[in-house]
Amino acid sequence: MNEQMTLDPKNDFQARQLQRGIRALVRRFSLAERSDMSCCGMTVAQAATLTALADGVLRLGELSKRLGIAASTLTRNVSRLEDRGLLCRVGDPDDRRAQRVALTESGRSAAKEVGFQEIEFARSVLECLPSGSVTSTLEGFNQLLAAVRKATEHCCPGAYDHLVSDMPGRTHGECDE
Repeated sequence: MNEQMTLDPKNDFQARQLQRGIRALVRRFSLAERSDMSCCGMTVAQAATLTALADGVLRLGELSKRLGIAASTLTRNVSRLEDRGLLCRVGDPDDRRAQRVALTESGRSAAKEVGFQEIEFARSVLECLPSGSVTSTLEGFNQLLAAVRKATEHCCPGAYDHLVSDMPGRTHGECDE
């Protein structure tokens, strides 16, 4: 739909359209992600844990925040990945009571494979877009992400900024007025 629509407060058509569209995207991406990760021999949550640790060692609390999961869920994921030799727990030099988690060499290799799978999927989506529309689609997508960040800042400030920090043209909480 190329025409601009203004929000009709009586109908909320646009809000429902956005909600349905996001729900469909999330479900479709979740199914594709599950399929991709099952071929890597891990759950989506385990793959997300590896991806979050790909940039370096994190405290368990920071990792839990990045993943948006409860500490008990994280503990189970970390234990399973540790049992598989994909990560290890290390002491925190700043606080002997705290633990940090790091990828092993096998974990770094698995994280690279997960990243490769994700990029391949994204490429396949971009290839399905009409010719010449990729740039405008990505610009609109970046605007949507900025709006979602701004709209959710009250409940989870900065929680997922690390996921979109490398996206062009946007900064934390920025929104067009």
